[in-house]
Amino acid sequence: MAVSRLASSTSTVSKLLLRPLSAPPFSRSFSEAAAGDDQTVLTIETSVPFTGHKIDPPSRSVEATPKELFSFFRDMAVMRRMEIAADSLYKAKLIRGFCHLYDGQEAVAVGMEAAITKRDCIITAYRDHCIFLGRGGKLVEAFSELMGRRTGCSKGKGGSMHFYKKEAGFYGGHGIVGAQVPLGCGLAFAQKYSKDETVTFALYGDGAANQGQLFEALNISALWDLPVILVCENNHYGMGTAEWRASKSPAYYKRGDYVPGLKVDGMDVLAVKQACKFAKEHALKNGPIILEMDTYRYHGHSMSDPGSTYRTRDEISGIRQERDPIERVRKLILTHEIASASELKDIEKEIRKKVDEAIAQAKESPMPDPSEIFSDVYVKGYGTEVFGADRKEVKAVLP
Repeated sequence: MAVSRLASSTSTVSKLLLRPLSAPPFSRSFSEAAAGDDQTVLTIETSVPFTGHKIDPPSRSVEATPKELFSFFRDMAVMRRMEIAADSLYKAKLIRGFCHLYDGQEAVAVGMEAAITKRDCIITAYRDHCIFLGRGGKLVEAFSELMGRRTGCSKGKGGSMHFYKKEAGFYGGHGIVGAQVPLGCGLAFAQKYSKDETVTFALYGDGAANQGQLFEALNISALWDLPVILVCENNHYGMGTAEWRASKSPAYYKRGDYVPGLKVDGMDVLAVKQACKFAKEHALKNGPIILEMDTYRYHGHSMSDPGSTYRTRDEISGIRQERDPIERVRKLILTHEIASASELKDIEKEIRKKVDEAIAQAKESPMPDPSEIFSDVYVKGYGTEVFGADRKEVKAVLP
């Protein structure tokens, strides 16, 4: 797919409609400046309009404070650095098994969090590291899990594809393509049953968009008006297959037919924030809605995929230059003199240091004890039987 097709709906810089803002003096630290200007509100126009299906789209004008823009920059920069470090750790064989990186798609995770609360639920597929951080997870917990260490968010037994943070409403990390969508609809059923005015975001990729279970779950969710938002993170390639080769209709926001949908520039964090806020309000009143996030991954599908055999390097570099979510926010911060270029560089250096420290700490964590192999798998008290390879030796293992 040519760059022009992927970037055709994009302008290089978001247009700004600014309410009065006095630039903070750089003699103060940024945290002081941001806190001081937290009452100032910027009205920023999204890069491109939203496109609706069976629904009127939200306004392109999004409100944000200088402090919020700074948090977007920092959070996405942390996610980017974590994934780049994970690439190196995998190549050094400190991360084993499957590993799917999220760099390029950070605006989806960060924009979604900006529109909801930790009482709302999120469930996703195997590209889950940054969603975990967005839910409040720690870098050391992420790297420990990636390296199979006991201090990982899944006790070192889940690995890259199975991050969890249940107390913050993050229900995984799932390795079976599309299987998380029915589970997400089940979470939404529980939310409606409990009448707690929360919603579930069920994320999946364009490669999973043709799964039958997705349509089955959506059907019953629509029948019961469940508060679920189906989010298709369309990075345009299901593994190594371009969307137009896999889907007769790659307009994924329309694929729900009887369910309204919205196409969103998933590389614009403010557009994602606006869309998710809009979708939550809709789902609480009317039931399911589909969001198609038009995004892009810089790495291949997984670490075993170089990502260069089915797309050109020019395509990847073109997206980086025109649509990179971090660079867009950097431009907004610099345009309004919220911080200087050197201050942002200093922040990125500090992030690199924090990531390196988290990696070092994770390396010191022990591996899970073999005796814990069945813990957190079977219901406590029931146990299971373990057979030897020759099927002769049998012993009972109780949790």
